[in-house]
Amino acid sequence: MIIDISWEEESVLPADRDPLANLLNQAINEALQLSNGPEEAEVSLLLVDNQRIHALNLEYRGVDRPTDVLSFALQEEVEDEPEIEEEDQMLGDIVISVERARAQAQEYGHSFEREIVYLAVHGLLHLLGYDHEEENDKQEMRSKEEEIMAELKLERV
Repeated sequence: MIIDISWEEESVLPADRDPLANLLNQAINEALQLSNGPEEAEVSLLLVDNQRIHALNLEYRGVDRPTDVLSFALQEEVEDEPEIEEEDQMLGDIVISVERARAQAQEYGHSFEREIVYLAVHGLLHLLGYDHEEENDKQEMRSKEEEIMAELKLERV
């Protein structure tokens, strides 16, 4: 498992980022295992500010506002396309607004770490093909998120 974590917004991150990076690595690995994801995979995680995620949301989704998390899957299923066997399967990119994570943690009454891990798990599930457009899909995705968060001992308060 290769997880590339990039910190684009220095001012909103803790001074010691190692514990957060370790927690995010653990969360993504746990999410892959519990979701029957590929054993060997590569995920890019980018932590940004509201301005950056707003620009990405506008550019790629046509939504003119910041959001908390965006996922950009690289493994889209295309009919009649041959599968390429690779040692590490690049799943895609997850972009998280650290500012939104902090605000949402306060709003929901839990820790910043819990919120940012939840957003990483949510983003990873999107990379694995989960979505929440239809009610039954939403319930399935929420159930998987809660299962993963429970394994990490980061349940809702």
